[in-house]
Amino acid sequence: MAIELLSPAQLEEMRPAGRFVGDVLTAVVDAADVGVDLLDLNDLAHQMIKDRGAESCYIDYAPSFGRGPFGKVLCTSVNDAVLHGLPHPYKLKDGDLVSFDFAVSVDGWVCDSAVSAIVGTPREEDVRLIETTERALAAAIEVARPGKKLGDIGHAIGEIARGAGYSVNTQFGGHGVGRTMHGDPHVPNDGRPGRGFPLKPGLVIAIEPWLLATTDEIVMDADGWTIRSADGSRGAHSEHTIAITEGDPIVMTQRS
Repeated sequence: MAIELLSPAQLEEMRPAGRFVGDVLTAVVDAADVGVDLLDLNDLAHQMIKDRGAESCYIDYAPSFGRGPFGKVLCTSVNDAVLHGLPHPYKLKDGDLVSFDFAVSVDGWVCDSAVSAIVGTPREEDVRLIETTERALAAAIEVARPGKKLGDIGHAIGEIARGAGYSVNTQFGGHGVGRTMHGDPHVPNDGRPGRGFPLKPGLVIAIEPWLLATTDEIVMDADGWTIRSADGSRGAHSEHTIAITEGDPIVMTQRS
């Protein structure tokens, strides 16, 4: 496991990437409305990347679990899809729950973030699902301090999820971030407190709780990318890139 710890100066260099990721996700969520096509939202993000002179982490991404390269710059996961949703011709409908995941490199530094939103009229159970992922993310960030371990982060997520009545899938989770999008360490969405890699100043990780309404089983879509719930229930996903410091953690991808 090769884990890089960044200096305070390097963390400052990374901040513009985080701000840009937050700005793009804010713009995409604002644009997501009834009748808007997923491909138009991908195009919006792509144009912002070009205007900024940034570099997409997704478009050429071809990991072992996907049918790559991904070919788009934004993940759009709708309703029963929760991760790696490949944008395709689909016009958003009233009540759709959509999760957006976005990662780019700016001046050589990568940041990664995800947000879930409801288009049009919200359903109470969808609001609760999204809020639970956001509370789990906030709890995980709160414990991300020197002296704690990766297991404390996973434990914080798992406790919130189970406390709200959801089960946790640990096949996909967070990860180290720096010069590349996916690095060590792996950051599971469940864990035992006091176990695992120690959190040290300069460690930058993406923490990303995701939940399905009534299952923890997933299936791969025919497109080779989009991950859905096995029972058709809806999913939500929240993610921030954060940096461990001597004091409070820095949320690099904070949205306005």
